[in-house]
Amino acid sequence: MGKSPDIGKPGDMSKIKIHGVRAEVFGWAMYDWANSAFSTIVVTTLLGPYLTGLGEKVGGVVINGFSIEPSAFFPACVSVSVLLQVVFLPLIGVLADNARMKKEMLVGFAITGSIATLLLYFIRPDLLAVGTKGAVLLGGLFFVLANFAFGASIVLCNAFLTHIASPEQRDRVSSFGWALGYLGGGIALAITLVFFRWMADQELAVRLSLAFAGGWWLLFTLMFPARYLSNGQPNKYVFTEGASLGNGFRQIFHTLHSMYHNYPETLKFLTAYLFYNDGIQTVIVVATIFASEELGVDAKILVYLIVMIQFVAFAGSLLFGWLTGWIGAKKAIMLSLFVWSLVTIYACVFLHNTAELFFMGAVVALVLGGSQALSRSLFSQLIPERSEAEYFAFYEISERGTSWIGPLAFSAAIQMTGSCRIAIFPLVLFFVMGLILLSRVNVRMGMVRAGNDVTGVII
Repeated sequence: MGKSPDIGKPGDMSKIKIHGVRAEVFGWAMYDWANSAFSTIVVTTLLGPYLTGLGEKVGGVVINGFSIEPSAFFPACVSVSVLLQVVFLPLIGVLADNARMKKEMLVGFAITGSIATLLLYFIRPDLLAVGTKGAVLLGGLFFVLANFAFGASIVLCNAFLTHIASPEQRDRVSSFGWALGYLGGGIALAITLVFFRWMADQELAVRLSLAFAGGWWLLFTLMFPARYLSNGQPNKYVFTEGASLGNGFRQIFHTLHSMYHNYPETLKFLTAYLFYNDGIQTVIVVATIFASEELGVDAKILVYLIVMIQFVAFAGSLLFGWLTGWIGAKKAIMLSLFVWSLVTIYACVFLHNTAELFFMGAVVALVLGGSQALSRSLFSQLIPERSEAEYFAFYEISERGTSWIGPLAFSAAIQMTGSCRIAIFPLVLFFVMGLILLSRVNVRMGMVRAGNDVTGVII
């Protein structure tokens, strides 16, 4: 990817290059690098097991008299954060499209999320004034805020894709961004190994790692996207301050109506994405809980596992970016979903030790970045120009706003059976349904109806 310096439409930074890549493309891709520390260290690796362990010390988590199993608390927090995204992300997308403030909004949400992540450092047993039970609840609250801000910033980041890359280059550019994200996440996680290797207090090592993720997110956001992205002109009209909220909600309903009647292939894709991405996001959220509870893998080994996954996923993202040049994004995604289905069945039936866990992790890593990067670029081909943030808000709802279903089902299954292994089996259905629905999407027709150029795009 570093040899494609003239990708996309020229912007304010079109003549500046960083490592041979246009500055806008590089600055945009570096936001994947920046936020990956949060998703890798906090969401995927450490916070779930850490909050679960704190909850077990006090015999469970109680909210308004309702007792929650310790291993179900973190997935429940994920569900709360994404339900908030369902409500607010479409409005954020409308506001971003209708005012010259995409970059400011992206940076603002990134700062908010990174600070909330930094505050996780203070979540410890016997926390002053609130105790261990209060610390668990406070940690859940910080995570909900951080994860909401993360989702909002991703909407705005994705909306830049159509501005910085031409249609025939979007698969490669999107894959480049995901690849940098996995590379950054892997490097950040590898750095945290130093904490676990040299610190006798493993609990403190976890807290330092969580804070480090917040600092990484903040630092690289300010260094790259905040400096190199440009807003461009407002897409439609600028809201007046008093009318923005009402106009925003009216525009949301108008877009849903328009998508249903004018862009049916776009809606078909979002429906398919809703299913298969829910499976992917649930695996990401519950994988470390499954490994720690069912296989007895400790936090240090989990860090090694996720580091390995990040670097293999870096190569996998670039591999799938290359593969689309031969078979197109849709077929490449379908291939990845077939592999996801097999991996989930393997985890339910055959996964019993750490060696098998690392083997499964390597297979997952090969398809993880590809399925996500190509979904982003394929969707960008199916949306009308000048409504990118608004449509990517609905994309993010399909990515995160409905991903509460999988974790909630996982939590409920644990609550009823006490078994993570049983709870993970239904995820196969998410991948199978997504595969079936995606096969029915007519990409060429969707691009034409959205007014996008199909020249040079492998379909």
